[in-house]
Amino acid sequence: MTVGTPSRKQSGLRHPLVVNTGVTVASVLVCLMLLPSRIPGMELLGVGPHWLLIWVVAWSVKRTMWQGALAGLVLGLLQDAMTAPHPTHTLSLIVVGVLTARLQKQRYLQEDIISVALIVFAMAVIAETVLALQISLDYLFSADSLYPTLSKIWLYHQRVALSSAILSSLWAPALYYPLNRWWDRHGTEP
Repeated sequence: MTVGTPSRKQSGLRHPLVVNTGVTVASVLVCLMLLPSRIPGMELLGVGPHWLLIWVVAWSVKRTMWQGALAGLVLGLLQDAMTAPHPTHTLSLIVVGVLTARLQKQRYLQEDIISVALIVFAMAVIAETVLALQISLDYLFSADSLYPTLSKIWLYHQRVALSSAILSSLWAPALYYPLNRWWDRHGTEP
């Protein structure tokens, strides 16, 4: 090494764990900011992409069931902090994290953008179904429920689940590809 040439330790990549954590946290913050936004062309029947669900799928694809569950827990709590606490999004995102991690992708699906889009589509339907179940249970067991009848809940669920699944699966590659490349290049753990 010549004098005046910075070594790798002297450059800005002194702490790769800090940089990886920063990129991971920044990606979550971007998803949180995109979640309530309704940018023209990014909504269908009043429903936008479920950015946090896409992030949980991208995270859980190459991780263990527990890491997927933890990601779902944290992002679900963040989403619940932005919205009403009932129904909770935490339960649905935990289910998404666990199911995505439990898919044995090496046996059933290749890890490519099409497969991830299909996983996101299925997980969006599952997540919306978990939310509809929570609303239905509140309607059945709460004397002062603010929700409509069960038939209206499930009719609305069909529309929201399909819209969310379509949009989320279409936008999944935009989030999955850069994050997956970053995590592959700079270590799988933030």
